[in-house]
Amino acid sequence: MDTPEHLEEAIEVLQQLGLKEYEARCFVGLTRLNTGTAKKLSELTEVPRTRVYDAIRVLEAQGLVEIQHSSPQQFRAVSLEEATETLRDQYEARVERLHDALDTIEIVDEEGDESPVQEVWAMAGEDGIENRTEQLLGKATDEIVFVIGDKSLLTEDLIGTLNEVGNGVELIIGALTPSLQDQIQAAVPDATTFVSGLEWLHGADTTEEDTSIGRLLLIDRSTILVSSIMPDSKEEQAIFGEGFGNGLVVIARRLMAQGLIPVRDPAS
Repeated sequence: MDTPEHLEEAIEVLQQLGLKEYEARCFVGLTRLNTGTAKKLSELTEVPRTRVYDAIRVLEAQGLVEIQHSSPQQFRAVSLEEATETLRDQYEARVERLHDALDTIEIVDEEGDESPVQEVWAMAGEDGIENRTEQLLGKATDEIVFVIGDKSLLTEDLIGTLNEVGNGVELIIGALTPSLQDQIQAAVPDATTFVSGLEWLHGADTTEEDTSIGRLLLIDRSTILVSSIMPDSKEEQAIFGEGFGNGLVVIARRLMAQGLIPVRDPAS
């Protein structure tokens, strides 16, 4: 059953994918009809009739709509599967073009040849943080220590990346509960798992109104990523730092050692 909220959400997403408002409204309108004329589509979507024709021409050019040249003309949307595949291909092609364009831009180094300083950077957004996590996991050459603070972060993509970690890399994964540890061990059988001893991550007085730790990742004892989940918005935010002498990394080693048996203590 379609609802105004679902219809508006679909229109909004289509606009984010590059369609203009009238184009998005006409496409969503056609998904609700077997076939439709400009008059019927205008009445359903409240798009001016003259603008319906313009929108349909664009949608046809993008492979999203078919036209029957009868009198009056009839329009219909392609199947949902075909439409989503077409939009996915177009979106991926645009991202690839963006990558190629940015990759050719010359870097202007205003800092000269000065040695880089160890720094800590902030980032936000679950997708971006997950991508950075997977990127760091793929670069590990020696050791990965990873505490997962929220089971929602154990995604299929993350599990796949963890299972692709090289044979020469020691993979140690911590969880906040025994049940999550069992889930991780089953999903990533080659990992050494443990229940985190970091009581500050999940103290007895923690409530839903408190900010919670999302993930704590230590790569090759030199790179750290720590994220938190905001209580109201559930948005994930993170800080990222690298450099063997980075104070944040030193602190993380000592804290994470509380959850590991001595022989696997990354601080030793």
